[in-house]
Amino acid sequence: MKIKKTITLQVLLVSLVMIFGCKDSNDEPKSKKSEGVKTIVITIIAKSSSNPVFLSAKTGAISEAENISEKYSKLDVVINWKTPENENASEQTEIIRNSVREGNQAIIVSCSDTDSLTSAINKAVESGVPVMTFDSDAPDSKRFAYYGPDDIEMGEVLMNELAKLLKGKGKIAILGGNKEAPNLQKRVKGIKKAFAKYPEMELVGEYYHQENESDAVAEMLRVQKLHPDLNGWAMVGGWPMFGKELLNNIEPGKIKIVAVDALPVQLEYIEKNIAQVLLGQPTFRWGEVSVQTVIDKIYLKKKVREINKLNPIPVTIENLGGWSRQLRAWGYKDIPEKYLIM
Repeated sequence: MKIKKTITLQVLLVSLVMIFGCKDSNDEPKSKKSEGVKTIVITIIAKSSSNPVFLSAKTGAISEAENISEKYSKLDVVINWKTPENENASEQTEIIRNSVREGNQAIIVSCSDTDSLTSAINKAVESGVPVMTFDSDAPDSKRFAYYGPDDIEMGEVLMNELAKLLKGKGKIAILGGNKEAPNLQKRVKGIKKAFAKYPEMELVGEYYHQENESDAVAEMLRVQKLHPDLNGWAMVGGWPMFGKELLNNIEPGKIKIVAVDALPVQLEYIEKNIAQVLLGQPTFRWGEVSVQTVIDKIYLKKKVREINKLNPIPVTIENLGGWSRQLRAWGYKDIPEKYLIM
């Protein structure tokens, strides 16, 4: 009887440890404390933790950190994910300062605002902490590398794809997200640059909003009410399609939509002809490539390229299946089976 009670007590203690002693691996950076192992803590500061494109980057970063740690027995790469819930350049700036004070070995950041982030990046580098940018650059800062698209080119592609759908005629609008974001402003600039080639098209305006689904959809519907004869949208981000709300507010095919990003949550918009072209970015690789570049520089002492260009992939109904399978290969789990077998 005593043996039985002892075993029961041991099982209970183990269960309690498992329940209360283990945290989610994303709550805090963790490292393997072994003698002779060098730990490199990389703080990653995306724009918004509520935006699925950045959660994809987080997954890519953690995956690559684990791969590198397995490859090099004397190296432990730890991801310190520190991203504001909603876009906030001031909060990003403070996170950079804190990361330097905490002694993190590197910082990777997507800049919500060029001016304030440039100063914070420069101070971090001057303190001995290398900084890399992804998605949204601070080109005049002392960051050592950038990984992301050429945003002006991306804007031009958006406009050209929309013009193709509309046969070079009609009224269009630009959905611009955060007006202060340097990458988005470049995309808008690219749209306007390409727009000049289409004399039979009219641009009714460019419209900005908080970068979340509800604000983006509300702005779209407001603009469409003001311009009931609107023919198309050029969207520099995919925010209105980060949920189901827009599916019930747009008549399929009536207004042509070309937008950046082609995440699993957006695929239904292609299937149902709400959006005709999505410019897919390998957002998983934002984290993967950035972490690898940091390790190449600070641990392997390699010479790394300053500009690492990401090329977007136009996703349409014709290649929806292939893109869905690529997303699955990158680790996305929430892709409907019907798209995977297309």
